[in-house]
Amino acid sequence: MSQDKQTDRPLDLITIGRASVDLYGQQIGTRLEDVASFAKSVGGCPTNIAVGTARLGLKSALLTRVGKEQMGRFIREQLEREGVEVSGIVTDPERLTALAILSVESDQSFPLLFYRDNCADGALCEEDVSEEFIRSARSVLVTGTHFSKPHTDAAQRKAIRIARENGARVIFDIDYRPNLWGLAGHDAGDNRYIASQKVSAHLKTVLSDCDLIVGTEEEVLIASGESDLLAALKTIRAHSSAVIVLKRGPMGCIVYDGPISDDLEDGIVGKGFPIEVYNVLGAGDAFMSGFLRGWLRGEEHQTSATWANACGAFAVSRLLCAPEIPTWTELQFFLENGSSEKALRKDEAINHVHWATTRRRDIPQLMALAIDHRSQLEEMAGGDPEKLARIPAFKLLAVKAAERIAAGRPGFGMLIDDKYGREALFAASKNRDFWIGKPIELPGSRPLQFEFSQDLGSRLIDWPVDHCIKVLSFYHPDDPAEMRATQVAKLRAAFEAARKIGREILIEIIAGKHGTLDDRTIPRALNELYDAGLKPDWWKLEPQASRAAWAAIDAVIEARDPLCRGVVLLGLEAPYETLKEGFAAARSSKTVRGFAVGRTIFADAAKSWLGGDMTDEQAIADMAGRFGALVELWLGLGETKAA
Repeated sequence: MSQDKQTDRPLDLITIGRASVDLYGQQIGTRLEDVASFAKSVGGCPTNIAVGTARLGLKSALLTRVGKEQMGRFIREQLEREGVEVSGIVTDPERLTALAILSVESDQSFPLLFYRDNCADGALCEEDVSEEFIRSARSVLVTGTHFSKPHTDAAQRKAIRIARENGARVIFDIDYRPNLWGLAGHDAGDNRYIASQKVSAHLKTVLSDCDLIVGTEEEVLIASGESDLLAALKTIRAHSSAVIVLKRGPMGCIVYDGPISDDLEDGIVGKGFPIEVYNVLGAGDAFMSGFLRGWLRGEEHQTSATWANACGAFAVSRLLCAPEIPTWTELQFFLENGSSEKALRKDEAINHVHWATTRRRDIPQLMALAIDHRSQLEEMAGGDPEKLARIPAFKLLAVKAAERIAAGRPGFGMLIDDKYGREALFAASKNRDFWIGKPIELPGSRPLQFEFSQDLGSRLIDWPVDHCIKVLSFYHPDDPAEMRATQVAKLRAAFEAARKIGREILIEIIAGKHGTLDDRTIPRALNELYDAGLKPDWWKLEPQASRAAWAAIDAVIEARDPLCRGVVLLGLEAPYETLKEGFAAARSSKTVRGFAVGRTIFADAAKSWLGGDMTDEQAIADMAGRFGALVELWLGLGETKAA
């Protein structure tokens, strides 16, 4: 079948084989025995490649099995977030999802344990391979590990047969793990090479069906059964006309397309990137993702190899596997701008592009009920211990009011504190569509101080991964220099903490309470904060009096951080008519995505309910009515703008 006809297929690639949950030690430079905490991600060679190719713009899918449990659901959900087609993933009710546990002991030692005894992905069989599914792809990728067991071997060979019968390309990632072939003990998961004629003879039977074969020097040796690298390449060529890609670690790679000469270096070499090695695990999967982005799109081998080397460089410079593979935007940024850092994980500009292009979900619009107020509700309680004790219950009513208006629709959320809002947070978190933000500032503090403790690390580490950090600063660009410097330092600490622990951050700026607010006030403030290296996911800003002010704000954000999610409006207890004017001006903005309003919605209900003059249902109905009115106002203004 011609390449032109292949382009009609919905998928570029189906990867087949291992799907595990990776648990990587977060303490670097220590034995696995001494690791105290782990970072979790999806793993397994074909799973990583499915993620990597999807990030680079290909339409990829995974064919595997996962357990009918939390880890299996995590893999499926994460792949969906990454844009990977998951219809080929079979849920196995009898087996658990595989695990891989690793530590970075040094830049040369990476102890690795595979928990794969009767695991779900290891039970993949021929019945799991749908002919219709395989025919939907331009290529399939098989992996060495899944040729190690009879039933997984049969499954991959069936996929190869269907692919070849239908003109699709076959890609072979040699992916050699000696202990998964039964050649080493459980504690030798990081051992990359043990010679075995039995394994070599088995893998040789795959070679003739392949269009692309990729492996490290050790993997090329095991696939050929040779002990000399040049002889190994010639043996593979004798069995297959495939393009052969030899991965050479820090030396990059060599692509062989045609006869193998007597000169090992006589091949196509892509540009290399000298990078500090942090963790080699996952580098090959990132490399393969980059190469396939070029090879499957018809690029020259040198271009594909350069992209592969660059993707591999990202992976070895970071801790995890799939999460560290660059996006297409990030890869292009790196190729165009390079980096002054040998350790790419230390490059702030690249890290920001990576972060902003791998966010967990898209949020084009946000309408939030803010109930994160502490001091205001304490004032309403008037020091009455009984009323203070009832504040948590009132916040729970606010969640019910917001849910009533959201009615399962996307684009809704809440700001809730963890001082009085613990039960409310639990309730809101049950709604997976809800955006949730939590404050960290000491209410009313100027200069900014954090609530409870100035040590953010100890406070934030236990926050759910999808909860957004919110920090409010009463910042004005005309404040004295010392005041601005103190405020910026605190905001910078919050921003760095958010990035370190992998949480989004919303920075709220209120300037109008401590100075004049004209069309240039907020744009000036944002420029100063961007100058300080702050690139929050969200800004929360007070309504502006004119469209000119919003145009100036748009210009700053577009110039300084076009990857920013956008702006949400705050309310400051303004009456409905005042908010209506502010909403109308904001609708002219390209960056305003919605609003997060609190006291305008809950203040009257809180006073009456705390005073015993309103029932639970009346309070919910009152807040729902006010929130619903703002939602309809915002959506209606959007329809007017579109018209």
